[in-house]
Amino acid sequence: MIPPRHTRYASAWLLVSALVVGAGLVVLWRGTSSRPAVTHPRRLTAMVRSEPRGFNRLVSRDRTSVTLTHLLHGRLVRVNLETQDVEPALAESWTVSDDGRTWRLALRQDVRWSDGTPFTADDVRFTFEAVFDPRVKSPLAGALRFDGKPLGVAVEDDGRVVRIDFPVPYGPGLRVLDSVPILPRHKLGDALARGTLASAWPVTTAPADIVGLGPFVLKEYRPGDRVVLGRNPYFWKRDPAGRALPYLDELVILVVPDQNAEMLRLESGEADLMVAEVRPDDLAAVRDMAERERVRLVDLGVGLDPDFLWFNLAPSFARREPARAWIQLPAVRRALNTGVDRQALVSGVYFGAGVPVYGPVTPANRAWYDPDAVPPVAHDVEAARRLLEEAGFTDADGDGRYEAPGGGPARFALLTQKGNTLRERAAEILQDEAAKIGLGVDVVALEQPALIERITTGQFEAVYFGFQQSDTDPAVSLDFWLPSGAFHAWHASQNTPATPWEAEIDRLMLEMVAAPSAGERQRLFSDVQRIVAREVPALWFVAPRVYVATSPWVIGARPSVLQPMILWNAEGLDVRRD
Repeated sequence: MIPPRHTRYASAWLLVSALVVGAGLVVLWRGTSSRPAVTHPRRLTAMVRSEPRGFNRLVSRDRTSVTLTHLLHGRLVRVNLETQDVEPALAESWTVSDDGRTWRLALRQDVRWSDGTPFTADDVRFTFEAVFDPRVKSPLAGALRFDGKPLGVAVEDDGRVVRIDFPVPYGPGLRVLDSVPILPRHKLGDALARGTLASAWPVTTAPADIVGLGPFVLKEYRPGDRVVLGRNPYFWKRDPAGRALPYLDELVILVVPDQNAEMLRLESGEADLMVAEVRPDDLAAVRDMAERERVRLVDLGVGLDPDFLWFNLAPSFARREPARAWIQLPAVRRALNTGVDRQALVSGVYFGAGVPVYGPVTPANRAWYDPDAVPPVAHDVEAARRLLEEAGFTDADGDGRYEAPGGGPARFALLTQKGNTLRERAAEILQDEAAKIGLGVDVVALEQPALIERITTGQFEAVYFGFQQSDTDPAVSLDFWLPSGAFHAWHASQNTPATPWEAEIDRLMLEMVAAPSAGERQRLFSDVQRIVAREVPALWFVAPRVYVATSPWVIGARPSVLQPMILWNAEGLDVRRD
């Protein structure tokens, strides 16, 4: 039986099926040629799978906090996640010097913060001071340092222009600024001066104190339940017809960790869209719902962010746990890379909705994917066992399970995210695959906050998890690629590269960032991928196909394979109510 909400609207929709082969995009879409009349209030309900860790993007880097940043805060420029073009935002135009190092951004005039305070160039300068303040320890700083030096920020032309000076030539240009939310000096300036900005805007902050330049404002936060956002009456942006954005009066974001409950809420009409992708487990059911006009289903193609497995390669771990130092041997990583059947993960985790991958860049990222640099690795259990034996692993009693060099069982703990069925299922399959080559794996599933804490403090042996990309250009992810970066997963925040191969990645990435031509940048990054294929600092197995779903009354959605998929353009979302 169709729920009452659907009964009212389903007959008004026309089902159109479109296949865009070149983009890998299949859309089940119900559209109309004009915007319908809507009764107020305009409200949509979205779902996220975890609570925000805070409202301060300078220190909070979980997926929900990043999503809220798109909704509450403005940026100087933004990357259009549909086209990958850099678009004006708080900066309405810009010029660049001949050497590509100095950019002058003309700020929009008469923009106001959500509390009505005028936005000025001092807010921009303050934001970058906060990002680079060592007391804040912002993970954003790593992506904004080049050759160890921060961006230079100055104010010109009586505050109408902000000058951005790159310390070295930077190929992607202003794209890197897409990740930087501009923060209010009048609200956070005192905290920065006191050295307490890192603890500002926790989840207990009064909603009125969270001030931004985004399309929405925080109205209410109920821990474990929901975040309620209201329309920012001072938002500067208008649609092509001159109407003020956002269209919505209210956006409710429910916290629904259980993915079965997530699907039930979508089907019943209790929620309108999922911020995350549809699980492979649910695809058959969602396709059926789409055929019955209960939802829209969009196939966005192969994803950009495959989960991966990495070991703790920090020297401090080996000193702290000398009996476990064997997990840092390259032979362990290479044996798993060879011994794990990737097709078993495609079938067992994603039910066929995925492709095997052998490195961090998936076929979806056409500009940077290089299968010659990271060739397929043949699945070969016997070859994997030989790699381990050559490294000193032994099977004294012939039971098929190795003892580590120096004695003791060759067994390690693999942390993953509790409640994420894909990661939990993948970890179990990896456990079985590792057993076939003689390695024992103890899967430990932790709630996401606890898992992030273990990762960031280095309290782990191995992890199966994933980080979301904000851009397809790898130069924007320097905090992952550079050894000094906070997201350099296997050994983060190194003062100097700990290994020769990491030093080579460091050099190549910095050259790639500065290279003037797209071809030279791609060549240098292919060399980086060759090092990753050789040294295997982490193991990538499968890139899933990405699907998103919304209720049939959501209009204006422009979904992207990049997070936050639908809410990246939330000011353009509207709701059909006829």
